[in-house]
Amino acid sequence: MPFPDLPNGHALFVLLLTVFALYVWRRDDIPLETSCTLVLLILTITFAAFPYIDPDGDPLQPARFFYGFGHEALVAVCALMIAGQGLVRTGALEPVGRFLARFWLYSPILSLLLTLLAAALLSAFMNNTPIVVLLLPILISVSIRTSTSPSGVLMPMGFATLIGGMATTIGTSTNLLVVAVAADLGEPRIGMFDFFLPAAIVGSFAIIYLWLVAPRILPDRPVSLKDFSPRVFTAHLHIDDNSFAVGKTLSQVIDKTGGQMQVSRIQRGEDISIMPIPDAAVRAGDRLRVTDTPDRLKEYEQVLGARLFKKGKQVDAEHPLTADDQQLSELVVTPGSPLAGSTLRHVRFLEQYQLVALALHRNGTVVDLHTEGLSKMKLHVGDVLLVQGQADEINALKQRGEFMILDATTDLPRTKRATRALIIMSLIVLTAALGLLPIAIAALTGVLLMIGTHCLSWTDAVRALSTKVVLIVVASLALGLGMIETGAADYIARIFVYALEGAPPTIILSGLILLLAVLTNVVSNNAAAVIGTPIAISVANQLNLPAEAFVIAVLFGANLSFATPMAYKTNLLVMNAGGYSFSDFLRVGIPLVIVMWLVSSIVLPVIYDF
Repeated sequence: MPFPDLPNGHALFVLLLTVFALYVWRRDDIPLETSCTLVLLILTITFAAFPYIDPDGDPLQPARFFYGFGHEALVAVCALMIAGQGLVRTGALEPVGRFLARFWLYSPILSLLLTLLAAALLSAFMNNTPIVVLLLPILISVSIRTSTSPSGVLMPMGFATLIGGMATTIGTSTNLLVVAVAADLGEPRIGMFDFFLPAAIVGSFAIIYLWLVAPRILPDRPVSLKDFSPRVFTAHLHIDDNSFAVGKTLSQVIDKTGGQMQVSRIQRGEDISIMPIPDAAVRAGDRLRVTDTPDRLKEYEQVLGARLFKKGKQVDAEHPLTADDQQLSELVVTPGSPLAGSTLRHVRFLEQYQLVALALHRNGTVVDLHTEGLSKMKLHVGDVLLVQGQADEINALKQRGEFMILDATTDLPRTKRATRALIIMSLIVLTAALGLLPIAIAALTGVLLMIGTHCLSWTDAVRALSTKVVLIVVASLALGLGMIETGAADYIARIFVYALEGAPPTIILSGLILLLAVLTNVVSNNAAAVIGTPIAISVANQLNLPAEAFVIAVLFGANLSFATPMAYKTNLLVMNAGGYSFSDFLRVGIPLVIVMWLVSSIVLPVIYDF
């Protein structure tokens, strides 16, 4: 077989743009939303300026690259994210969490297996992020009570949710995209449980590895934020007649302290409370409500010529600042959280929640927020914040459900609407599994039912959505369309077959799984899936083999997101909560990828009979 001839110019352009996209999507210094939009615009502008005419003489309209915004796969992904948020906000999964928490006290070994199985089973029918959010605080709390390191259980649990997500079409957004793209290319639509058997076989080997091997090769990692200091306190600075602050704006007063002072309220007289806007004028007799460390509070007192009070008493040797009713807690920034992609100052964290952030844990490092300053710290999904405040305020934050509190084992949200949310989610799964409704329509109907029955508000629904997910899906679908229409996908398939010429079909399928496994740990798993699906179908057609086996190979390979923390968003949640390093993911994830790749390479050819 001769080496395939070069494709047309448009196909070469799409291939080069795909390589560029895979590069910029991995850049941490470029927001994913920006890079996805850039790729989409480059694609559409180029095809508008240089029209492509297919072999039948029909032009490829540039507007077709926007079809991803209305694609049924994207509708289904977004609707399922919102429906999953309904389970979280109503506490519908709480009974599972409580049962596992109790069982861990009796038999940790069997409890780990049960936790892995429960995580995998739940993730087969809903987004795995809420599952991780539910189980992380439980496992950390159990580890603290038993004086053991949580590192041996958190990563296996996170990986178990990814394994369970491989079992059904709605388990992950990756599965939905692969199935939808294959259907767009004329292949028979794959049903919800059509690949459950091979996924269960492969997953069984993976679960055994996570249960018996992974905890023994993971090093002990202390939870990085425990007992971080210094403590902070809330006090009032009384502005006297001769104070520097008299007649100044609040921004001028804060500048006088080097920009460090955090004012949550200006109290004027007994009844007037003024929001701390920068232009607010400070008068004699005002009291500034300030939260900071004792040393800094005393510094502000001296710099401003004010008097420092705590609970009506001036701070002195007889009445020092004390930690009465103060608690430290750790919260994780989750998808849909108000802090995701924002800063503490922008969301007015102190004023809104009456809690102060002491430190930030990100990628194995701890940042003192008082030293670094709030305005520069843009928060990411998976960041862990150490916060301090009154017990009532921390309990209130747990009930709001906007963050994951790592010590929340008994205060998970639980409302009378939990049963409704479970019934609605069950109906989504059932109607889609029986073929009564397409998954996109079933999930969207479920969202409307969630909102109509007050399991969710529209605000909750909007927060559940991720612009990153939306844009990476749209950009990936656009690249996939360009590869299919210009012949780029067929060209790659011919090169792939040429490279493995003479090899048995089993080896070719195994090579496809391995290729996708490598790609998904370097770039987005959704991008890998959308780009890989048309290539897989072209390979199958050239070999005259059933395309479904190769489509499932892409689905399995694109889900092997275990080797790097950035391969999947829940890996980042687990990494920060468990204090793991990048090398920990390599140590556990690479053997897991190899195990699942080898078992998949044996199971899929046997089941699909070639």
